[in-house]
Amino acid sequence: MGMKLFLTGASGLVGSSVARAARRRRWEVIAVINSFEGAVAGATHTTRIDLSDEAAVQRAVLDLFPDAIVNAAAISEPWRCDAQPELSQRLNVDMPAWLARLAHHLGARFVHLSSEQVFDGTHAPYKPGDPISPINLYGRQKAEAEDAVARFAMEQTVVVRLPLLFGNSATGTRSAHERLFSAWAEGRRTCLYRDEFRQPCTAENVAEVVVELCERRDLTGLHHWAGTEAVSRLDMGRRVAAHFKLPMDRLIEEGSRADHPGGCAHRQPDLRLNSTTLAGVLKTRQESFDEMLAKLAVPVPCRDWYRCLG
Repeated sequence: MGMKLFLTGASGLVGSSVARAARRRRWEVIAVINSFEGAVAGATHTTRIDLSDEAAVQRAVLDLFPDAIVNAAAISEPWRCDAQPELSQRLNVDMPAWLARLAHHLGARFVHLSSEQVFDGTHAPYKPGDPISPINLYGRQKAEAEDAVARFAMEQTVVVRLPLLFGNSATGTRSAHERLFSAWAEGRRTCLYRDEFRQPCTAENVAEVVVELCERRDLTGLHHWAGTEAVSRLDMGRRVAAHFKLPMDRLIEEGSRADHPGGCAHRQPDLRLNSTTLAGVLKTRQESFDEMLAKLAVPVPCRDWYRCLG
């Protein structure tokens, strides 16, 4: 058995991909879950921990004594952070700080996943050292967590800000294309903006980056990772629909931010990320949008609807 990885958020979109990628590279994967009831593919062991409980987190990490800690756990939906500010503060800020302190104590590698949401979307493309200006509570919490983990374990830590993610989650409800499918299967036509830009990649691609970083202790600090293409929300939806041979005119309505000012108050216009520094030193390649599409599957909850269309 290889080195030992303590992985929080192991049942999530990114976490489950990290578990599979780490096992392929012969890591012993301790998958940390909370309420998830299924099996985590790639996990060597699964442990159920309340990540809002500092004592429980500390006990588990010290008992297992991992070589690396990856924090892929978060309350990542901005509306959920607004609805549960105390819990999201605990999980999005306090818990990463606890893990950083533990990593420092153990001399373990620590990879913490952050978000493009620390930016306001008005000065893209963003480099890692650019000033941040989050427009929602989730973004502010991710920014606060970045500071905390660097403060407590600077020599062990690498922080990676991630873009909008696609991929195939265990529940079929977590990623960008899965949310589109869910709306379409429910009979809702989605309004997608031609002037709102993101630079997406898949959770699987991120997972390869994360595992490589676990093995590259020479890389620390703050970095960005994204796909190679900046794509409008409208183009994303159209290309997903075309890939799955769906009737895009029936499913997608073209829109503009100017047409819906109220709905754009908490949405950034442009969150392109400059990933040049990290891409230049890793073996993992950035994905094009077409490469990303080739990895996507019809989400499990939408398969009956999809078959009926055919």
